[in-house]
Amino acid sequence: MIVVVFRSRLNPEHQAEYQQWAARMSMLAKDIPGHVSHKGFTAQDGERVTIVEFETEQAMRTWATHPEHVAAKKLGRGSFFSEYSVKICQLQRESTFP
Repeated sequence: MIVVVFRSRLNPEHQAEYQQWAARMSMLAKDIPGHVSHKGFTAQDGERVTIVEFETEQAMRTWATHPEHVAAKKLGRGSFFSEYSVKICQLQRESTFP
């Protein structure tokens, strides 16, 4: 499994437009074969964290190179985000309960 951790801070003036793009990206991600999950969280200090899981690296690359996602990333760098980081991780171990 591949886990993508996307941490970001939004530019306040672009929040409405970002929300539209984020909703579309979430729908697209779910259609990628090998997509497992896609969830976002916002911390009290305004930092946003999105965690996306894929079954394989190829599935993650399919998502990374999807034309609409490429356009969204470009908008993110140019308008939506004041800062961000992306970490792509390979699952080494998993434990669940129950």
